[in-house]
Amino acid sequence: MKLPRRRFLQLAAGAAVLPAVSNIASAQSYPSRPVRLIVPFAPGGNTDIYGRLIGQWLSERLGQPFVIENRPGANTNLGTEAVVRASADGYTLLMVSPSAATNATMYEKLSFNFIRDVAPVAGLIRQYPLMLVNPSVPAKTVSEFLTYATANLGKVSFASQGLGSPGHVAGELFKMMTGLDMVHVPYRGGAPALTDLIGGQVQLMFISAGASIEYVRAGKLRALAISSATRSEAMPDIPTVGESVPGYEMSSWFGVGAPRQTPVDIINRLNKEINAGLADPNIKARLADADATPFVVSPAEFGKFVADETEKWGKVIRAANIKAE
Repeated sequence: MKLPRRRFLQLAAGAAVLPAVSNIASAQSYPSRPVRLIVPFAPGGNTDIYGRLIGQWLSERLGQPFVIENRPGANTNLGTEAVVRASADGYTLLMVSPSAATNATMYEKLSFNFIRDVAPVAGLIRQYPLMLVNPSVPAKTVSEFLTYATANLGKVSFASQGLGSPGHVAGELFKMMTGLDMVHVPYRGGAPALTDLIGGQVQLMFISAGASIEYVRAGKLRALAISSATRSEAMPDIPTVGESVPGYEMSSWFGVGAPRQTPVDIINRLNKEINAGLADPNIKARLADADATPFVVSPAEFGKFVADETEKWGKVIRAANIKAE
């Protein structure tokens, strides 16, 4: 049967809006069952803590459990791959960390392309590492440290939480921007690195204030600067690294991602609820205790941020010839 042109156009227009209507209906009924939030680290670390914090909030807001599933291994690549391969229905989410930006260059072969295969959902927090030295180092400012390190080329070492970790790339960026020759000493986590920094086995480290400020207050470590673009409201007496090394900025950050084809309306709903959580006074207070700043952005803004971080740290990793073990 041949349809009149007007009727055909009406039916075609109706068919065109069906996917949009379906997505809206899907978002309105979402979630109708438990959601997995994959944390690509072992339990107990920062990524796990922030994942459980926002997971509890989402459970309370959306009426379904957001279950934390720890999938450590291969510097977050195992957990990320599990999300990339999951159904794009909003029921599998990923806690995203700086490893997403550094792994793209550190690993020559990955089974996924993070920017292509993971849809950005929301930011969570940003933290800005302190630049710390052992008190035996005769420097109380970044400029004095530059003078000291220049006079002791090759004799100054900096610790990190591990190869390619935020503390590692922070130190390598500092080396690139100052021309210093410092020896990198990787550890298996921040705690043993801080122990050796306090003991004087290494001279310098970049690590979050939440993990180190008590040692600074006790006089066991000296904070030369903070790696944020502007001074911290909580620590206004500590200058920024950029005040001595113009343009230097580094942050550790966390966010949430999903499989690439996850419906936009579901992503937008999750973004809205997560941002509401970051504005909640109780959550803000808990983040402030950890020296973490809420990272409130749209999905598009978070995606651009991850892409910019990937480009920035890719240059540092290539210049320092950092390769995954």
